[in-house]
Amino acid sequence: MTDREILSHIDHTQLKPYATWQDIEKLCDEAVQYHTASVCIPPAYIKRVSGKYGDKVNICTVVGFPLGYSVTAAKAAETKQALEDGCSEIDMVVNISEVKNGDYDKVEEEIRTLKKICGGHILKVIIETCYLTQEEKIAMCKAVTNAGADYIKTSTGFGTGGATIEDIRLFKEHIGAGVKMKAAGGVKTKDDLIMFLEAGCDRIGTSSAVGMLQGEQTQEY
Repeated sequence: MTDREILSHIDHTQLKPYATWQDIEKLCDEAVQYHTASVCIPPAYIKRVSGKYGDKVNICTVVGFPLGYSVTAAKAAETKQALEDGCSEIDMVVNISEVKNGDYDKVEEEIRTLKKICGGHILKVIIETCYLTQEEKIAMCKAVTNAGADYIKTSTGFGTGGATIEDIRLFKEHIGAGVKMKAAGGVKTKDDLIMFLEAGCDRIGTSSAVGMLQGEQTQEY
């Protein structure tokens, strides 16, 4: 697998709470240079990035991030605004408390609501695997599939753990045919990138892919 092939699956990410415009510009410039799948940025920067870079970068943002417990109406408003500002892909966080309460139907309905707003735009669903049991992860695979979302995603990168190959294998067994997989968090080396892609991931979310491909190792989630 070539570096270019790997980078074509990377959501090049900068979601630190103190990210400056200079940080975002660097991210976008790298995305243009290395042809990453997207840049994943805070919602507040979407309009500015869209204005400067136009269609040179594919803009992804986050909704209900990173804790997921916003009400559905708030997530819906975030999603609508992001799309209006020029975003093409939404990474939403499920209500983890509702998952833990076993309210799977309610979680599924929220995903369905946001997918309806997204329409032809991509919706990725972050289930934050580090907090879930195997039973809950399987339930989320079913909810994401039934709600018509495009991707299931492991992690925010702000939880207690990130992607594991075991979770990707579990997803692959339980998601529907139309659902793709995204790994995020805990991806530290080029070998990790290749491992997750060969396991079936279509996207990997990381801020450090360029460094990894140059032989660096990152401790970031």
